Amino acid sequence: MNKPPSTILIVDDAPENLAVLNELLQPTYRVRVATSGEKALQIAASSPMPDLIMLDVMMPGMDGYEVFTRLRATPRTCNIPVIFVTAMDSAEAELRGLEVGAVDYITKPITPILVLARIRTQLELKHARDCLHTQNIFLEAEVARRMGENLLIQEVSIHALAHLAETRDPETGNHLRRTQGYVHALAFFLQDHPRFADFLTPANIEILTKSAPLHDIGKVGIPDYILLKPGKLTPEEWKIMKTHAEIGSKAIELAERDITRPVEFLTLAKEIAHWHHERWDGSGYPDGLVGDAIPISARLMALADVFDALINRRVYKDAMPFSDAYDIIVAESGRQFDPDVVEAYRSLFNEFQTIAERYSDSENN
Repeated sequence: MNKPPSTILIVDDAPENLAVLNELLQPTYRVRVATSGEKALQIAASSPMPDLIMLDVMMPGMDGYEVFTRLRATPRTCNIPVIFVTAMDSAEAELRGLEVGAVDYITKPITPILVLARIRTQLELKHARDCLHTQNIFLEAEVARRMGENLLIQEVSIHALAHLAETRDPETGNHLRRTQGYVHALAFFLQDHPRFADFLTPANIEILTKSAPLHDIGKVGIPDYILLKPGKLTPEEWKIMKTHAEIGSKAIELAERDITRPVEFLTLAKEIAHWHHERWDGSGYPDGLVGDAIPISARLMALADVFDALINRRVYKDAMPFSDAYDIIVAESGRQFDPDVVEAYRSLFNEFQTIAERYSDSENN
């Protein structure tokens, strides 16, 4: 299929000049003409849009420089190459034309063979730019598609690993979804807080939310007789149970060793798994961290995890009313939990209830 001829818009207030250029270009190109700046702007924005504009500089009313400025200010016409055509044969006039952004500058009277050569060069350059632009759009779309696939694979992998732990502890039900929702709500609420703003960037909030389901992955290493015990654990059993935090973080660390560069979601997942049972006052496990020494990711997860455990049935306890869970969490401000995280929780309590009810377990209904 033959390629349609390029369209050239000629702008000149003198009919004789239009006639000369039209006669020169008609055999090869589709030609459109305008006798004023206003008409030129209308034609330039209409179909078929010009591939090139030959613009007279000296015109009554709106001169060529103003037309050019308006063309560049309009998204639809801003990339159309413009050649200035003028009777002003001076280096200063030519320099001004090129400085404002014209691709070329032709003086009258024109030399036909030279004009055709310059037009052909500019059209070839435009074609090359258009091809490059199209290719860039395709490449950007392909990169976005592949990134989307990678993110989907990443998310599926996270949930597959998290559900692996969940199969060992079936009564957790929708615990993963609920805690993920709580963590996201806390992080979003605290993103402008002076103590949290540097860490809780939009990117980190997204990664943190995706990583949250891996907080209890270490439970795969806890024996069933402890994990599923329907009563209180003995001191020896509790000691074993607490190792799930380190088991989880070490498992993620081993995964990190198999890759050539750090992966952010694994870094945060490792923090959450390792330290989400630390307490603000230093009485938590496994490392007894105090206050701000506990990573922010783990501090958010700690409150989310405890709240969900309180309001849902476990093998060792019944579900607790929302109001009782609220009182317990608030009472632990400055002891088990970061006070500012508790304040966020207080503000978000209704949202916490909504998340809990949306992903409730059937046995709690």
